[in-house]
Amino acid sequence: MFARHNTLTAALFAAAVCAMPLAHAEQQYTYRSADIQSFGNGYQPVAPVSDGQAQVIYYRGTDGQQRGSANVYVDREFHTSLLPGGYTAFCVEPGSRTLGAYIGDAPSYRGKTTDLYSAKLEGGKTYFLKVRENGNGAPLAVTRADAERELAGSRAQVQALSRASKVQQCNFVDKPAEAFKDYALSGDVLFAFGKSGYQDISSRGRVAILELVTQLNREHAKLDRVVVVGHTDPIGSYQANQTLGLKRAQTVRRLLIDGGIPSTAVVARSAGSSEPVTDECYGSKAEQVVCNAPNRRVVVRVDVSGQ
Repeated sequence: MFARHNTLTAALFAAAVCAMPLAHAEQQYTYRSADIQSFGNGYQPVAPVSDGQAQVIYYRGTDGQQRGSANVYVDREFHTSLLPGGYTAFCVEPGSRTLGAYIGDAPSYRGKTTDLYSAKLEGGKTYFLKVRENGNGAPLAVTRADAERELAGSRAQVQALSRASKVQQCNFVDKPAEAFKDYALSGDVLFAFGKSGYQDISSRGRVAILELVTQLNREHAKLDRVVVVGHTDPIGSYQANQTLGLKRAQTVRRLLIDGGIPSTAVVARSAGSSEPVTDECYGSKAEQVVCNAPNRRVVVRVDVSGQ
């Protein structure tokens, strides 16, 4: 918990993790055309940093109740302004740092002068902090798993130039390649075109998922990390495809849990149309829909590193 000029307690250190579970939550914020230049790429899980840096992911929920942006300050200097559904990722030197995010900050600019919240950040750690919507500028420490559920569909905030002199470019460390096995389910078998809900799953789709659960239990002694990734075709907007992919992944996740896989082991995320199997589809819309069938899929990725 952050406190004015107090050292960070164990609660925040519990939120700093080196493992990388992938998790997602359905997007609720609707991006307006005026927001397009305010946002960059969608959130992707961040790599660990060297011991000489601490990494901070500061984000604002997609369901932000307050209007306007939240000004983020690092050591009393302006870093960025977060809109609902936006996030910023940055690094600082380890040690005591003053952090906060303030909605409706002007003209008092409390993050520079008052309501200062200090924390001791450890080198090599990644901290996930959420903007409070109740007017309290203190960062809300969140575990990585919970944060990445909420970060699904969030996009980098890019409209403001950071003036925080202590913010550094992150020096990421190489990680061993993850060991996993993928199981692909045809999106056209699971859902009708454009559909994604639990009630939209076809009878063939339900059978396919139950058969997959049986196969997973047969092939793996333990299932402690399963990532469900929704993929779409490129027809439609970027945001619509991200949302559709996420909803489909969440539906398949629910059915895997119904089949007996522990809910704590299964997370969902969306790749949208960013990872096509084929990208050479032309002609009329009907022809493109047929050609893009391989791109419409849900991939169930099983971590086998401990097996």
